[in-house]
Amino acid sequence: MPTIPDAAQRDDVAPPRSPLLIAGVVAVAFLMEQLDSTIITTALPAMSVALHASALDMNLAVSAYVLTLAVFIPLSGWFADRFGTRRVFISALLLFSLGSMACGAAQNLPMLVATRVLQGLGGAMMTPVGRLILLRSFPRSQLVRAMTYITVPAIIGPLLGPLLGGYLTTYASWRWIFYVNVPFGLLGIVLATRHVSPQAAEPRAPFDLAGFLVFAGAVALLQWVVESLGLASAATLLLELLASVALLLGFVLHSRRCARPAVELDLLRERAFGIATLAGGLCRVAMNAPLYLLPLLLQLGLGMSPVQAGSLVFLSALGAPAIRLGVGPALKRWGFRALLGGSALASAACLAAFAAIGRDTPQWAIALAIVVYGAVRSTQFMSSNTLAYADVAAARLSRATSLGGLLQQLTVSLGVGAGAAALRLLAPQATPSLDHLRMAFVMLALLPLLAIPAFLRLRPADGSAVSGHGASAPGS
Repeated sequence: MPTIPDAAQRDDVAPPRSPLLIAGVVAVAFLMEQLDSTIITTALPAMSVALHASALDMNLAVSAYVLTLAVFIPLSGWFADRFGTRRVFISALLLFSLGSMACGAAQNLPMLVATRVLQGLGGAMMTPVGRLILLRSFPRSQLVRAMTYITVPAIIGPLLGPLLGGYLTTYASWRWIFYVNVPFGLLGIVLATRHVSPQAAEPRAPFDLAGFLVFAGAVALLQWVVESLGLASAATLLLELLASVALLLGFVLHSRRCARPAVELDLLRERAFGIATLAGGLCRVAMNAPLYLLPLLLQLGLGMSPVQAGSLVFLSALGAPAIRLGVGPALKRWGFRALLGGSALASAACLAAFAAIGRDTPQWAIALAIVVYGAVRSTQFMSSNTLAYADVAAARLSRATSLGGLLQQLTVSLGVGAGAAALRLLAPQATPSLDHLRMAFVMLALLPLLAIPAFLRLRPADGSAVSGHGASAPGS
């Protein structure tokens, strides 16, 4: 990722023509990208019927999009510097809009997956470059205000997606969950053309294309292994897993000889960043799986409509505002080690609670379980995110955010893939029943428990400058 100097220190950056409009354009881009990671989930049963595909195979439409987002994020910074941020941002909006139109017109599952990849390519450029536009266009005195416009969509987008998807599927057509992006994308292109100041392209060292291809191959192959669980033989899966590991090791060796590798994995050696990203990522995989499994449990298992399922899943957003206010004081009192370890236990308990849902479970109890899940998910994600960047040196922060963002996107695709893989192992030749769906949640509940030993390795000093935990203790 490029270094991002303050706008006040740059001579080649024109003053923003309309600060609110620039922030609004970027916010719309963020909302579209975040919505499309989950808007499809409540529509999957209806889409599987229309496209003559298994409900289990429909997870490919989710993971293909999110995986493409993750893999191509490293390209965004280089493209922005090489061709100019406004040009890349407008091109990304156009690509995302065209991909959305193609998704809505898909006639079968392979066509839908291919068009979701096209949509993901646009999203991978759209949001990181949009963030760069804000950071490069505004002086530091206005950055906090500007960043709120993209923080809110990032929070509400994934949670609003299932509800909006349910309504569009029920009262219009599942195809409209994609078509709805088009007018917003075109509006964004017009506003960006008129109001985002052009920024000069900057000379850059050649992009590490070889390293990028090796790393992308490793990640894609790992995702394929997860998607193939229950479909391929154990020997085939083992060979594919070994090939993924070999590619990843090859990239590590390559990055040691490259001055500017496409992805800087050596950041994982930093204690706080490594534990928060890897152990926190294991929790993320488990807690992202309900984005796929929960709508299936409510619709296929309990017979709810897409609107009912989407409305219940949306309840997971209710606890997020309170959690955002409470995480800071909780970190100060208990520290990262206790809060992350405790939230990992709570994550396992939430997934186990979903496994206990049956046809006789009162709807208020299901709603309560979903609200608690949303609160625990927010606590785990916010705590691990804060720890990840708490001790990273300022000079490495942009590279850390690039790697962290990439790995966070991967946990979404791997979470969806893990949920689908669990169902395939339990019901390889049939539409999953309520019992199959409940057992899948039991299997996923084990993952957060595996992260606890890593969290227990945290020291009191890890992230203490941010959390304030132990600041007044003797000898601290």
